[in-house]
Formats: sequence, structure tokens, C-alpha cells
Amino acid sequence: MSFRWLKPYMPRSLYGRAALIIVLPVLTLQMLISVLFAQRHFEDVTLQMTASLERELDLIVRLVDLASNREAALLSVRPFVDALQLDMRFVTEEAVPTSDVFVWYDYTGRIMARALRESVPATRVVDMSDDNRPNIYLNTTHGPFEITLDRWRVTPSTPHQFLVIMISFGALMTVIAYIYMRNQLRPVTRLASAAEAFGRGRRQPYVPGGAIEVRAAGQAFLDMRARIERHIEQRTLMLSGVSHDLRTPLTRLKLGLSMIDPDEAEPLLRDVDEMQHLLDAFLDFSRDMGESKPQKVEPRTLVAQIVEDAQRAGKSVTLVDKRIEGPVMIRVVPIRRAVENLINNAVRYGSVVRVSVRRTEKFLRIRVEDDGPGIPPEQRAEAVKPFARLDPARNQNKGSGVGLGLAIVADVARAHGGTLRLGTSKDLGGLQADILIAL
Repeated sequence: MSFRWLKPYMPRSLYGRAALIIVLPVLTLQMLISVLFAQRHFEDVTLQMTASLERELDLIVRLVDLASNREAALLSVRPFVDALQLDMRFVTEEAVPTSDVFVWYDYTGRIMARALRESVPATRVVDMSDDNRPNIYLNTTHGPFEITLDRWRVTPSTPHQFLVIMISFGALMTVIAYIYMRNQLRPVTRLASAAEAFGRGRRQPYVPGGAIEVRAAGQAFLDMRARIERHIEQRTLMLSGVSHDLRTPLTRLKLGLSMIDPDEAEPLLRDVDEMQHLLDAFLDFSRDMGESKPQKVEPRTLVAQIVEDAQRAGKSVTLVDKRIEGPVMIRVVPIRRAVENLINNAVRYGSVVRVSVRRTEKFLRIRVEDDGPGIPPEQRAEAVKPFARLDPARNQNKGSGVGLGLAIVADVARAHGGTLRLGTSKDLGGLQADILIAL
């Protein structure tokens, strides 16, 4: 049997699910005990106490019916007033309520009224509006007869105290369990926060704590984080070293090619320039990611500066004004390089380029769109791979591209815990590239 329909109604956080695990059994147990106890205790006790009242009322009704008039009836029942602790009198029809009167929470009063009607046919109305002194109205040959008695004679005096005590202690135990649960889950939330921060490119201090299993998971996270940081550092050093060391032989190649026939050297010089451009991209990217630290900046201000720099360089780029508020923590230099790469690609393949920024409570989106040929949906996953070669519609070799632009943008987005999403611009019809960063 599938319970997937319950999934949208279940809490998604660990705190919520743990609280549900604690509270739901407590509430179920309280409800079960309340129903069983009310049925097997309050109901049984009330019926036993009402049984004696039934006999007394039956006797009183017979005495009243045998009397010749109301005065004689009151004289015949007077000896029972003090003995049975009852107040009796005749009333008018207007004084009799039209139906039974109960307080909404009066469970035992309803049981008593039902039992009286079953055993004493003369019972007309039961008025339980006064919780201490209820009134019972009986039909007699001389008219309506009212009997007032003490509540404690027919029902348990304080049946609601059991429910109050049970609910109070249930709430107290739930609070204690919640405090204990929060202390146990706090190391888990700290571990999740540290992992989330590391995924977004920030290093948050974390010390393992909590239960043995949570400590083991925390230590495993620290080991994993250390290995990833070493891997990133080694990759950065390797890219930086390779790029730097290859500059000298490339310079020698340029000098050598400049001494031969220009017609023969032109294709070779073009290959050397492309390799130089590739190495420069590697070196810049490795240096930016290794040295840049997260900073709190206004995203629109940063993007506006990038667009202004592109406009001064003669590129047809416009910033669509989006009203956003609040700074964000990002690595400024890599983000700048990523947006510049997107703008350069858009300018290379299109004539109109738009840049927009949107910020919500959960994410930051930087969008660059153009009116160029775009990238087919089936080739977008391939386009973000390094050195990918697409079809002529959007050839990576066009201009001075080396096939690293989108790959670097995707890497920058992942380093911020985000992603690069490619699509088709609804307004311009070309490529739409979104840098999405979770906040």
C-alpha cells in the first residue's frame, strides 16, 4: 500500500520529523487512554451512582401520583427531603426547559440523563446548567415536579481533572523530550550547516559533537573536506605551474616563427596564440579561485560595473534594471570573470546582449542572453565541458575562443554551491545563460 499522498503533508526538516515521531505517539496514547478510561470508568461509575437515584425518583413519582392534590403530594414526600438530601417542588409549565441543558464538556451528565430516561419513564428534562446543583423535571399527575440534588450524588465530582492532569503531564513530557531531542539534533544541524557552507565555497569552523554516530559522521566530513581542499590546492598549483612553465617555450616558439617566411608562419603563429590564450585562461582561473575569498557585495553594483567595462570596450551590452536588495557573500573575482566570459560569448555570436540580476531569499541569478543562433538543447550538456566543439551554428572555435568559457563559468557556479543553466531567450531568441547561486 502506497502512502505517497501523505508526503506533501509531512514535515521536511529533521526537527519537524523528530517532533512528529515524539508528539504523535503521545497524542495517540492520550486519546486512547482518554476514550477507554472515560468509557470504562466514568461511564460505569456514573451508571452505578445513578442507579440509586433511579429508585428514589421512581418512589417519589409513585407517592406523588397516589396523592389527591399537590399539597398532599408534598406532605407525602417531605420525609424524604432530609433523608435523601433532595429539594422538591411543583413548577409551572413555563418554568420547565424545552430540552436538556448541558455544559459542552459535561460527559457524565449526558450519561446520567440517558440512564434516567431508560429507567424512570416520568423523566422529562434534565437541567445540568448548574454544575453543582442539577435539576430534574418529572411528569406527574399533578403537573411538572422539580427535584434538585447535589451533583456529587450521581456523577464523579471532578471527572475533568483526570483529563487536565493527563494533558498537563503529557505536555510536560513532550517539552522535556523536545529539549532532549533538540540537544541531540543540534550537532546534526551544525554538521549540515558546515557541509552546506563548504558546498558554497565557504569554510565554516566545525568541531564534531553529539552521539557516537554523529561524531563519526562529523569526523568523516572533516576528513573529506581536508582531502577536497588538498585536491583543489594541488590542482590549482598544477594548473598554475604548468601554465607558467609553458610560457617560456611558447615565447621561444613565437620568436622562432617570427624569423621565417610570414606566409608559412601565419598558421603556426595562430596555433601558438591559441595555446597562449588557453594557458592564460588556465592561469587566470587557477589564480582567481585559489586567492579569492568570499566578500559581501551588492550583486547589481558588481554586474553594473562589468557591463560598464564591456560598454567602454565597444560591446553592445545593456543591463536590464531589476530592483534587488541586500548584499550577498560571493567570490568577486571569479564571478566577475564568469560574467565577462558569458558577455564575451554573447557578443561574439550575437548583436544584442542583455544582462539582468535577480535576488530572492533563496538564490541569486545573473542572466546573460543574446540574439545569436543559440545552442540546441541536446548539445547544452556538452557545451559546458572543457574544449567542447559544437556544430557550426555556434562553433567554439569562432573568433579567439578556446572552448573554456562556459566550462569556467560552470566551475565558478559550482564553487559557489550553484549551477550554470543554459536555455533559449524568450525575448531575443538566442542563448540564455543563468548563473544560479544558492544563498
